Amino acid sequence: MDMNEYQQRAQVTSQGERGDQNTKMVALLGLSGETGSLLTLYKKVLRDGSSFGSMNDRIVEELGDVLWYVADIAAQFGLNLSDVADANLLKIKDRWEPSNPLSFPQFDSEYPEEERFPRVFEAEFCNSGPTTHPRLEVFISGQKFGSTLTDNAYTTDDYRYHDLLHLSFATVLGWSPVLRALLKRKRKSSPMCDEVEDGGRAAAVEEGLAALIFAYATQHSLLDGVTRLDWPLLRTCKEMTAHLEVSSRSSNDWEDAILQAFAVWREMKRNGGGIVICNLDSRRLRYQDPC
Repeated sequence: MDMNEYQQRAQVTSQGERGDQNTKMVALLGLSGETGSLLTLYKKVLRDGSSFGSMNDRIVEELGDVLWYVADIAAQFGLNLSDVADANLLKIKDRWEPSNPLSFPQFDSEYPEEERFPRVFEAEFCNSGPTTHPRLEVFISGQKFGSTLTDNAYTTDDYRYHDLLHLSFATVLGWSPVLRALLKRKRKSSPMCDEVEDGGRAAAVEEGLAALIFAYATQHSLLDGVTRLDWPLLRTCKEMTAHLEVSSRSSNDWEDAILQAFAVWREMKRNGGGIVICNLDSRRLRYQDPC
């Protein structure tokens, strides 16, 4: 049965005036109640085991009630159930399906060579100073990259390694206005691109995301043993960059970039620095011990 057909037939039995606030609330409470009934059913299965008997018929009944309320809620808000389903499938694809490398063009591929990210490069992270207040310098191709960094915190928390996120964004997503500016690879041949994509606002968004992601990671052991990130974090990454070219990258791509960055981050912390090899062709970061 077509989902819209089901919704139309289900609406024949809907009570109350469509769009009325009370009717909407009744539908929302009904969905909550039917979801609870489904959970109660499974609780009985767990409690009673094989003595409960076949539960498939009961599951069909309870899921049907859940579906009825989902269809009713969609109708109350003027939505077609098929459109809801299509939007959900797009969200699931964005969240879980890895991007096809063949459909992953680089944002700077059509620009002059001096305005493109290098395809493969190394960045060396070197610590100095007291362990209570370490200082970090980053070198790319033997040249100092950016300013000398500290954790900018009252206690050492390793935030000084946050350039790894910029490197990972560039490597995995093909996007980093911060890295592009520091490498002097801004796309000045296109004034609009230089202003919007490589300008101050885009860089501020990237720095804000780096701080947000770091705060999340510190609450999860720098993502040690973590293979999946919470959806609200990935949604925020997408929402904050919705006006930029990187919006074409999926939530799964963002997750990959963040997890790769912190895999190297943990090695940097463990070894007191090191080298990260960035390969934009394979979209991979690789840690190498310091010399």
